[in-house]
Amino acid sequence: MDFNQFPKIARLSRECIITEKIDGTNGQIYIGEDGEFLVGSRTRWITPEIDNFGFAAWAYEHMDELRTLGPGRHFGEWWGQGIQRGYGLKEKRFSLFNVTRWAEAHPPCCDVVPVLWRGIFETDAVLMCLRDLIETGSVASPGFMRPEGVVVYHVAANMYFKKTIEKDEEPKSKR
Repeated sequence: MDFNQFPKIARLSRECIITEKIDGTNGQIYIGEDGEFLVGSRTRWITPEIDNFGFAAWAYEHMDELRTLGPGRHFGEWWGQGIQRGYGLKEKRFSLFNVTRWAEAHPPCCDVVPVLWRGIFETDAVLMCLRDLIETGSVASPGFMRPEGVVVYHVAANMYFKKTIEKDEEPKSKR
């Protein structure tokens, strides 16, 4: 029988990055080493003919700009007019998830999800970011007062966790 090693456990008290969770639809741009260009949703490859809220059509229109992302898989949120909450926008936007790679420079056709907090993981930071969103509204779309929540990226674990405003409740005390 093959031996299965127990996976290494990441330490909780390590760097995390909290970003605004944007309510749209997941998008993926794949650029191969040979220049191959593919567009995907969260679960499948899409084309302008078999699209997901117009994301593939938009991506092919902006293919030259998007190729500057370089080889690899580039994930983000396709959001705005006609998608989920809409955020009061008259257009659609693509916001990249990888804030450490794209914070400084990214193709002009893209945005990057807003960083709300960065530091050693602590639950209070998550709650603070949620309270700020509830009180002041979306950072991605200023003036929109129904933001979805936050995404916590735990760097050491290379994992994402989400906490939404409307669906997640704080655990009740057992006292």
